[in-house]
Amino acid sequence: MDPVDHPAAPPRWGRRSPGPGERGREAGNSSDRGGPTYAALDLGTNNCRLLVARPNGEGFRVIDAFSRIVRLGEGISASGRLSEAAIERAMEALEICRNKMRNRGVTRARLVATEACRAAANGLDFRARVVELLGLELEVIDRETEAALAATSCTPLIDPQAQGVVLFDIGGGSSELVRMGPAPANGRGPPPPQIKGWISLPHGVVTLAERYGGLEVTRDTYEAMVREIADLIEPFARDHGGDDLGDVHMLGTSGTVTTIAGVHLDLKRYDRNRVDGCWLAADEIDAVLERLLTMSYAERVASPCIGADRADLVLAGCAILEAIRRAFPCRRLRVADRGLREGMLVQMMREDGVWSGQAA
Repeated sequence: MDPVDHPAAPPRWGRRSPGPGERGREAGNSSDRGGPTYAALDLGTNNCRLLVARPNGEGFRVIDAFSRIVRLGEGISASGRLSEAAIERAMEALEICRNKMRNRGVTRARLVATEACRAAANGLDFRARVVELLGLELEVIDRETEAALAATSCTPLIDPQAQGVVLFDIGGGSSELVRMGPAPANGRGPPPPQIKGWISLPHGVVTLAERYGGLEVTRDTYEAMVREIADLIEPFARDHGGDDLGDVHMLGTSGTVTTIAGVHLDLKRYDRNRVDGCWLAADEIDAVLERLLTMSYAERVASPCIGADRADLVLAGCAILEAIRRAFPCRRLRVADRGLREGMLVQMMREDGVWSGQAA
């Protein structure tokens, strides 16, 4: 864990982060420099994640990363508020992120918060506290922005022979589906997404598990979760699904789908290099879902790709995935261990013209 300190006047990152003409103003005194350094932070309902990266060729190179389950949205579906315990967990994680950005000499950053801060009655107070104590300005993004960022990050994983994809991002407090066309070959940085339609569901793994229970999940409970999500998806599937899915594949980004990939690969320890970009056939997904349904809570805790932090959430995520699969019965699923952070990095770099030589 990085050392934590409390400067009298911490540098601010967030919506006031410098743009192309102001780089370096907030970099601090770090000696870890190598050109413009970007940071993207995603404070979700369940996780706090940070990536620090520098442009590299037609993409970027990650130079630092952080991820911690903080469960900021724990109990919010019942109380409507962020609990003090959840706030303290988030503040601790955010302080580590702040220090990492300072130590890496970050010159431009975007820090976003999602469903928990959108829904909480005390979300504004929480964000003011983050500014006052840490100098970080969290931008609460809407669900459309979430869908666009997920699409931006995952577009490089679209099969170039496919006619399009059904992208899904199963979050802690909401889940997004995006119908996308083929990825264009632009030769200058990651290809921009071709979004044909999107929908956001008001359920994620945390909210669904709190409603139905996550410790002991029977098949009847599991099917009830699947049916509830399927009813929400049905109008979107009617407009963007149908029988013409032969040359369309699914593209999933979330802890749920990376967990399923890890279990399928029988990893003794999670390995992003093996998971990100891997393909799963429909029958392989069926086999993992059946395996997870037959596991006890203790067995899920003991699984190296699930663990105690996700053991009570993973079946809610599986139910959301199963509802999506029934609505869009594609033969193949590509797994993405990437999401909002990568999308923010691509957008910032594209705005700064790092791949085209001029700002967008």
